[in-house]
Amino acid sequence: MQLSLHADYSLRVLLYLGSHPDETVATQQISDAYRISKNHLVRVMQTLGEAGYIDVIPGRSGGVRLAMDPKQIRLGAVVRAAEPTLELLECFNLDTNTCPILPVCGLKVPLLKALEAFFDELNKFTLADLLTPGRKQRLVQRFIQIQETPLTHS
Repeated sequence: MQLSLHADYSLRVLLYLGSHPDETVATQQISDAYRISKNHLVRVMQTLGEAGYIDVIPGRSGGVRLAMDPKQIRLGAVVRAAEPTLELLECFNLDTNTCPILPVCGLKVPLLKALEAFFDELNKFTLADLLTPGRKQRLVQRFIQIQETPLTHS
């Protein structure tokens, strides 16, 4: 199983915002920190905003900031919001399924249970668990290093 970039970037955005508490951060700042597409981040911001994890402040001096305490942000819930159609197998989507053995296969139930266990395990952790004081400081230092290091094209 591999999460989409949308889910990956959603978690990264929350880590960035959590390491910059009480700040309104420009999307470009996050894009620069991770060296990822600002256009892709705009869609991520929309997902996180709709899910209530961030506040999106429009306008020239706008940006984004956490909308809730990091202790309230469960990682499994974030991944679910970013991956609303996570399907491990074709048969998970009855509208597009073409598997001829679905009625007798037996794989779907164990895989659904495994997927739920994955989310249950992620939900044991919050954003705050990832932002211990030492780790938060190291994240901020790393973001500074990244921004000070020129991009090299090879």
